[in-house]
Amino acid sequence: MGKSQSKLSQEQLADLQKNTYFDKKELQQWYKGFLKDCPSGQLDKTEFSRIYKQFFPFGDPEQFAEYVFNVFDGDRNGTIDFKEFICALSVTSRGRLDEKLKWAFQLYDIDGDKFITYDEMLRIVQAIYKMTGAMVKLPSDEDTPEKRVDKIFRNMDRDKDARLTFEEFVEGSKQDPTIVQVIKTVRLDE
Repeated sequence: MGKSQSKLSQEQLADLQKNTYFDKKELQQWYKGFLKDCPSGQLDKTEFSRIYKQFFPFGDPEQFAEYVFNVFDGDRNGTIDFKEFICALSVTSRGRLDEKLKWAFQLYDIDGDKFITYDEMLRIVQAIYKMTGAMVKLPSDEDTPEKRVDKIFRNMDRDKDARLTFEEFVEGSKQDPTIVQVIKTVRLDE
Protein backbone atom coordinates (compact mmCIF):
# COMPACT_ATOMS: atom_id res chain seq x y z
CA MET A 1 0.00 0.00 0.00
CA GLY A 2 2.98 2.27 -0.51
CA LYS A 3 1.76 3.89 -3.70
CA SER A 4 -1.14 6.27 -3.62
CA GLN A 5 -4.30 5.19 -5.42
CA SER A 6 -7.69 6.83 -5.29
CA LYS A 7 -9.52 3.73 -4.03
CA LEU A 8 -8.67 0.62 -2.10
CA SER A 9 -8.79 -2.55 -4.20
CA GLN A 10 -11.20 -5.33 -3.24
CA GLU A 11 -8.21 -7.39 -2.05
CA GLN A 12 -6.93 -4.54 0.12
CA LEU A 13 -10.40 -3.96 1.56
CA ALA A 14 -10.84 -7.66 2.34
CA ASP A 15 -7.40 -7.77 4.02
CA LEU A 16 -8.11 -4.67 6.12
CA GLN A 17 -11.57 -5.90 7.11
CA LYS A 18 -9.95 -9.13 8.29
CA ASN A 19 -7.18 -7.32 10.22
CA THR A 20 -9.06 -4.36 11.74
CA TYR A 21 -12.29 -3.60 13.56
CA PHE A 22 -13.51 -1.33 10.75
CA ASP A 23 -16.13 -2.24 8.17
CA LYS A 24 -15.84 -1.67 4.42
CA LYS A 25 -17.54 1.74 4.43
CA GLU A 26 -15.45 3.01 7.35
CA LEU A 27 -12.25 1.83 5.70
CA GLN A 28 -13.15 3.63 2.49
CA GLN A 29 -13.91 6.84 4.42
CA TRP A 30 -10.67 6.64 6.40
CA TYR A 31 -8.72 5.98 3.20
CA LYS A 32 -10.28 8.99 1.48
CA GLY A 33 -9.35 11.20 4.46
CA PHE A 34 -5.87 9.71 4.66
CA LEU A 35 -5.20 10.52 0.99
CA LYS A 36 -6.60 14.02 1.46
CA ASP A 37 -4.08 14.64 4.26
CA CYS A 38 -1.31 12.57 2.64
CA PRO A 39 -1.66 12.65 -1.14
CA SER A 40 1.51 10.57 -1.50
CA GLY A 41 -0.08 7.77 0.52
CA GLN A 42 2.71 8.11 3.11
CA LEU A 43 2.64 9.97 6.42
CA ASP A 44 6.03 11.19 7.67
CA LYS A 45 7.08 12.19 11.20
CA THR A 46 6.76 15.91 10.52
CA GLU A 47 3.19 15.63 9.26
CA PHE A 48 2.28 13.20 12.06
CA SER A 49 3.61 15.69 14.62
CA ARG A 50 1.64 18.50 12.98
CA ILE A 51 -1.57 16.46 13.34
CA TYR A 52 -0.81 15.93 17.03
CA LYS A 53 -0.30 19.65 17.51
CA GLN A 54 -3.92 20.20 16.42
CA PHE A 55 -5.12 17.92 19.24
CA PHE A 56 -2.82 19.42 21.89
CA PRO A 57 -2.52 23.12 21.02
CA PHE A 58 -1.56 24.19 24.56
CA GLY A 59 1.27 21.72 25.07
CA ASP A 60 4.22 20.43 23.09
CA PRO A 61 3.30 17.02 21.62
CA GLU A 62 6.34 16.68 19.35
CA GLN A 63 8.31 14.13 21.41
CA PHE A 64 5.25 12.05 22.25
CA ALA A 65 4.15 12.10 18.62
CA GLU A 66 7.56 10.74 17.65
CA TYR A 67 7.21 7.81 20.07
CA VAL A 68 3.71 7.05 18.79
CA PHE A 69 4.89 7.37 15.20
CA ASN A 70 7.53 4.72 15.84
CA VAL A 71 4.86 2.25 17.00
CA PHE A 72 2.58 3.03 14.02
CA ASP A 73 5.53 2.60 11.60
CA GLY A 74 5.49 -1.18 11.74
CA ASP A 75 8.08 -1.77 9.01
CA ARG A 76 10.38 0.99 10.38
CA ASN A 77 10.83 2.67 7.01
CA GLY A 78 10.28 6.20 8.33
CA THR A 79 6.76 6.62 6.96
CA ILE A 80 3.32 5.32 7.83
CA ASP A 81 1.24 3.92 5.00
CA PHE A 82 -2.52 3.52 5.18
CA LYS A 83 -2.42 -0.10 6.31
CA GLU A 84 -0.06 0.71 9.20
CA PHE A 85 -2.18 3.72 10.13
CA ILE A 86 -5.54 1.97 10.08
CA CYS A 87 -4.30 -1.16 11.86
CA ALA A 88 -2.83 0.90 14.71
CA LEU A 89 -5.93 3.07 14.86
CA SER A 90 -8.10 -0.03 14.99
CA VAL A 91 -6.24 -1.33 18.06
CA THR A 92 -6.12 2.01 19.87
CA SER A 93 -9.75 2.90 19.22
CA ARG A 94 -11.58 -0.43 19.13
CA GLY A 95 -9.16 -3.12 20.19
CA ARG A 96 -9.63 -5.55 23.06
CA LEU A 97 -7.83 -4.81 26.31
CA ASP A 98 -5.10 -7.38 25.59
CA GLU A 99 -4.42 -5.74 22.20
CA LYS A 100 -4.30 -2.29 23.77
CA LEU A 101 -1.92 -3.53 26.47
CA LYS A 102 0.39 -5.02 23.83
CA TRP A 103 0.28 -1.76 21.87
CA ALA A 104 0.94 0.34 24.98
CA PHE A 105 3.84 -1.93 25.95
CA GLN A 106 5.39 -1.35 22.51
CA LEU A 107 5.05 2.39 23.05
CA TYR A 108 6.82 2.33 26.41
CA ASP A 109 9.46 -0.21 25.24
CA ILE A 110 11.30 2.38 23.18
CA ASP A 111 14.27 0.21 22.21
CA GLY A 112 12.17 -2.87 21.48
CA ASP A 113 14.10 -5.23 23.80
CA LYS A 114 10.88 -6.65 25.36
CA PHE A 115 11.43 -4.78 28.65
CA ILE A 116 10.38 -1.33 29.83
CA THR A 117 13.21 0.27 31.77
CA TYR A 118 12.74 3.05 34.26
CA ASP A 119 14.38 5.44 31.78
CA GLU A 120 12.07 4.43 28.93
CA MET A 121 8.99 4.89 31.09
CA LEU A 122 10.34 8.24 32.26
CA ARG A 123 10.92 9.43 28.68
CA ILE A 124 7.33 8.59 27.69
CA VAL A 125 5.83 10.13 30.84
CA GLN A 126 7.94 13.29 30.40
CA ALA A 127 6.67 13.53 26.81
CA ILE A 128 3.06 13.13 28.01
CA TYR A 129 3.46 15.80 30.69
CA LYS A 130 5.06 18.12 28.13
CA MET A 131 2.21 17.46 25.70
CA THR A 132 -0.63 18.03 28.16
CA GLY A 133 1.05 21.03 29.78
CA ALA A 134 -0.70 22.55 32.77
CA MET A 135 -4.11 21.46 31.50
CA VAL A 136 -4.21 18.40 33.77
CA LYS A 137 -4.24 18.82 37.56
CA LEU A 138 -2.30 15.94 39.11
CA PRO A 139 -2.18 14.60 42.66
CA SER A 140 0.92 15.62 44.62
CA ASP A 141 2.44 12.12 44.36
CA GLU A 142 2.28 12.34 40.55
CA ASP A 143 2.91 16.03 39.87
CA THR A 144 6.30 15.38 38.23
CA PRO A 145 7.20 12.70 35.68
CA GLU A 146 9.75 11.27 38.14
CA LYS A 147 7.16 10.89 40.93
CA ARG A 148 4.73 9.25 38.50
CA VAL A 149 7.31 6.76 37.23
CA ASP A 150 8.53 6.02 40.76
CA LYS A 151 4.94 5.20 41.71
CA ILE A 152 4.44 3.01 38.62
CA PHE A 153 7.63 1.05 39.25
CA ARG A 154 6.85 0.65 42.95
CA ASN A 155 3.55 -0.96 41.99
CA MET A 156 4.57 -2.93 38.90
CA ASP A 157 8.19 -4.03 39.24
CA ARG A 158 7.51 -7.14 41.33
CA ASP A 159 11.07 -8.52 41.21
CA LYS A 160 12.60 -5.05 41.71
CA ASP A 161 15.04 -5.39 38.80
CA ALA A 162 14.32 -1.85 37.50
CA ARG A 163 12.62 -3.10 34.35
CA LEU A 164 9.15 -4.33 33.54
CA THR A 165 8.37 -7.50 31.65
CA PHE A 166 5.22 -7.68 29.56
CA GLU A 167 3.62 -9.80 32.30
CA GLU A 168 4.45 -7.26 35.03
CA PHE A 169 3.15 -4.48 32.76
CA VAL A 170 -0.14 -6.30 32.12
CA GLU A 171 -0.72 -7.13 35.78
CA GLY A 172 0.22 -3.61 36.88
CA SER A 173 -1.99 -2.02 34.24
CA LYS A 174 -4.96 -3.95 35.54
CA GLN A 175 -4.27 -2.40 38.97
CA ASP A 176 -3.58 1.07 37.51
CA PRO A 177 -5.78 1.65 34.44
CA THR A 178 -4.26 5.11 33.87
CA ILE A 179 -1.28 3.34 32.30
CA VAL A 180 -3.38 2.18 29.38
CA GLN A 181 -5.22 5.51 29.20
CA VAL A 182 -2.14 6.73 27.33
CA ILE A 183 -3.91 5.16 24.36
CA LYS A 184 -6.58 7.86 24.58
CA THR A 185 -3.86 10.36 23.70
CA VAL A 186 -2.98 8.25 20.67
CA ARG A 187 -6.43 8.10 19.12
CA LEU A 188 -6.82 10.40 16.17
CA ASP A 189 -10.47 9.53 15.56
CA GLU A 190 -12.26 11.63 18.15
